[in-house]
Amino acid sequence: MRSTSVDDELVTRLRLALARSARRLRQESGTGLSPSLTAALATIERHGPLTPSELAARERVQRPTVTRIVDRLEELGLVTRAADPGDRRSSLITVTRAGGELLASARTRKDAFLSERLDALGPEDRATLERAASLLEDMLE
Repeated sequence: MRSTSVDDELVTRLRLALARSARRLRQESGTGLSPSLTAALATIERHGPLTPSELAARERVQRPTVTRIVDRLEELGLVTRAADPGDRRSSLITVTRAGGELLASARTRKDAFLSERLDALGPEDRATLERAASLLEDMLE
């Protein structure tokens, strides 16, 4: 339980900074995809091939939502579906070469955006951000 108004202020500042950072990085990615499509594509790349149910669980959405997302990604040529050899009633979703290239390009643009801003900082501020990144990683595990 938080005990002071300083904690409340820190919570608010962190929440806003993280949300704004995430939004700005999405804008810089240049994928033209919605955040839901981009997140699903990245999850499939990282953990795939996945069944629609596995993707729904990882993305914490309902199965009908995943069906619409996968339909759109497939329509765009970013994923393929193949029969699941372990369960003929299901399919396995895999990122296509175009999907992987889109994600790689988005990551490159986002990294360049951050790198440019980090280059403008002094060594002490960069060290502070390095420590903050470690703390956030640990805190969010």
